[in-house]
Amino acid sequence: MKKTIVIRVDSQAPEIERVRRASEFIRRGGLVSFPTETVYGLGADALNPSAVRSLYHAKDRPFDNPPILHIGYPQDVGILAAEVPVKAEKLMRKYWPGPLTLIFKRSEIIPDITVASLDTVAVRMPRHAVALALIRESRRTIAAPSANLAGRPSPTSAEHVLSDLNGRIDAVLDAGPTAIGVESTVLDITVDPPQILRPGGISYEVLKRALRRVDIHPEAIATSPVPIEKARSPGQIHKHYAPNADLMIVEGDVTSMVAKIRDLTQCLSRNGKKIGVLATDETVGFYEADAVKSLGSRKDLANVAANLFALLRQFDSEAIEVIVAEGLPSKGLGLAIMNRLRKASGYRIVRA
Repeated sequence: MKKTIVIRVDSQAPEIERVRRASEFIRRGGLVSFPTETVYGLGADALNPSAVRSLYHAKDRPFDNPPILHIGYPQDVGILAAEVPVKAEKLMRKYWPGPLTLIFKRSEIIPDITVASLDTVAVRMPRHAVALALIRESRRTIAAPSANLAGRPSPTSAEHVLSDLNGRIDAVLDAGPTAIGVESTVLDITVDPPQILRPGGISYEVLKRALRRVDIHPEAIATSPVPIEKARSPGQIHKHYAPNADLMIVEGDVTSMVAKIRDLTQCLSRNGKKIGVLATDETVGFYEADAVKSLGSRKDLANVAANLFALLRQFDSEAIEVIVAEGLPSKGLGLAIMNRLRKASGYRIVRA
């Protein structure tokens, strides 16, 4: 088993000699975890098939689940995309760097393994000083899915990365917790109108204002599994974001939801289960369980998103067997939060 090196860096002004140390691993075909504004990614040289294969193996990631490619400058997309539509240029000017991934027709330079043999490629430019420094110092396009074992909650701190991948990767650039906490929005720009494949840090409402016409893929808003033959975006066809505990979501108006969760926790407790409740500031005082945690205020979805994956991992650290989570309105960032919760639960949803 390899030794994973932890390299601590300043999140705003990363020490270049420390970033350079990590970039050497990338250039040599190694694996480095690094923070973005969304979650921690696991990076490999996107144009090195051997490095990408190692990335899949380190995560136990299925080979039909393509990673997003991260670039250091907007003009780098021209190397990866066969064409860059006018709509994409508009979005790049407005939202790059930022939590928006665009799907383009791929160029021939990209190895098949990097895009799961698809004719498209997912590209973004992250809005994080450490991520950009690593990409630019390595002088490589970096393929980077989230830095967790496949199917687990995404990591929002270096500690989460090490919990899953210590000994499997070369290094972690530790710059503290990430800001947004859910992954980037993935927008397919090869179709008309453009289609959101995965909701994330840039909301549907924001994209609709920018483009006027935007669709949402049925899988992105599904409350039950949607058959998909090939994934055009990470997170479409495999179980994602799931804690070790069984997770169920209760959806409905707040009053009914609280009553239903109280009933469920009492019933599950009588059956000898160790129960956790994932609540909000407005409701946390209504529950009795082995562990009750608040995501934050229902009025501050940015804070809720930032806390989501960390709290799911906390329940696991406390050996909780069943988590009962409150639903949230699927507006703005709430759509991304509910997408993650529904997938993590395996669509085990209770209507209140």
